[in-house]
Amino acid sequence: MKLTIYNTLSRKKEEFVPLHAPNVGMYVCGPTVYSDVHLGNCRTFISFDLIYRYLLYLGYKVRYVRNITDAGHLEGDRDEGDDKFTKKAKLEQLEPMEIVHKYTIGFHEILNIFNTLPPSIEPTATGHISEQIEIVKKILDSGYAYETSGTVYFDVEKYSKDFSYGILTNRKLEDMLEGTRELSGQDEKKGRLDFALWIKANPETLMQWPSPWGAGFPGWHLECSAMSSKYLGNTFDIHGGGMDLQATHHTNEIAQSQACHHVAPANYWLHTNMLTVNGVRMSKSAGNGFLPKELFTGSHPLLEKGYSPMTVRFFMAQSHYRSTLDFSNEALLASEKGFSRLMEGYGRLQKLTASATSSIETAGLRAKCEDAMNDDFNSPIVISHLFDALRAINLVHDEKETISVTDLTELKLVFSTFIEDILGLKSEAETSNGNDAYKRAIDLLLNMRLEAKQNKDWATSDKIRNELTALGFEIKDTKDGFEWKL
Repeated sequence: MKLTIYNTLSRKKEEFVPLHAPNVGMYVCGPTVYSDVHLGNCRTFISFDLIYRYLLYLGYKVRYVRNITDAGHLEGDRDEGDDKFTKKAKLEQLEPMEIVHKYTIGFHEILNIFNTLPPSIEPTATGHISEQIEIVKKILDSGYAYETSGTVYFDVEKYSKDFSYGILTNRKLEDMLEGTRELSGQDEKKGRLDFALWIKANPETLMQWPSPWGAGFPGWHLECSAMSSKYLGNTFDIHGGGMDLQATHHTNEIAQSQACHHVAPANYWLHTNMLTVNGVRMSKSAGNGFLPKELFTGSHPLLEKGYSPMTVRFFMAQSHYRSTLDFSNEALLASEKGFSRLMEGYGRLQKLTASATSSIETAGLRAKCEDAMNDDFNSPIVISHLFDALRAINLVHDEKETISVTDLTELKLVFSTFIEDILGLKSEAETSNGNDAYKRAIDLLLNMRLEAKQNKDWATSDKIRNELTALGFEIKDTKDGFEWKL
């Protein structure tokens, strides 16, 4: 079984060959925790959750590292402006680490709602200052950096004489220089593309640490080089993140890692695509960026209603991680109906009764789903195969076809594996407050209704059904009892 993935570095699909199989090292750039996590972040982390889950399914032992940026992220990519944590802390009159703690908790809560697995390690920038200082020392020793008045800059043009600085984006240095404004006379940098490895702190800077170059704090790009190499080695298997990180963050990360360790940091670079809303790129400035909780409640003016976390996760899985994902009320409503249909069929599958033989063809579903996932984690094709299988489930349920014990057992395993273990989907009842208790309460009421019907207590039977229907439950009587959904 051969897994192929699209490598941003080579710009083509390649067979995935881990450095030290069955061990796999995967690093994904995590959030900058100075504000609520936005939907673009969620799309990235849900996509890599699916990739992580599938690698585990294949039998790999994956060390999944996802960092937390809690220092050194300035407002501008040209090492200018205030540190975002310091600015937020001053505005809210809090300690910077209070800001970090608050938004880290919020980040974890949202990803838990989306049913993502936690990473193996989740290191923080502030917890790895000494490692970052050591990398700066090594880059200075290699001659690819210089210090000016307490700030250390990476010398891009000198590095480019020995290595390809634009290897990830396939851009030439000359083209990048043309698109960058000239340095002002007050600028400390030698070159227009040079970026800070270590930044001198102003006296009022709240987050600063001692270093050989004076008190300061690390540049944003440095933390990923430090933490990925510490936990995965100087070269590891997969590095991931959103495509917005390619041109600056990941390009600089490759350069500083190569300058420090003299080897490429990762063999495979994977990037998720951007989000749009009704065809327009999602952003705060466009006024079309909404937070996950606004999506759940429907409180954003662009939304007609709220959508459950599992509907949103299903919606994301219906689009390949490298494809643009367009949010619209129409698309979300269609996903809501599709998810409901999938989970209804999955629930119906659990209640099927096996026969001596099968009159329908169910073999090959696992292989089809694996083939789709082995083709660069193509989750939309997996979902289409599962929907094809729903037809067979419904025919057996309606007693128009039969299925053997062996085929039924395998069908249940394939559905549970790909719906729950790989796509990470759960029923709405499981994601509601109370989880299993919620489901049992509804089942209890409907069993009371069945008992009332058997006793010909039609008033009680109708009352239970009518009141549950008024609350939004859809109830269907079956030969085995009942089915329901919210």
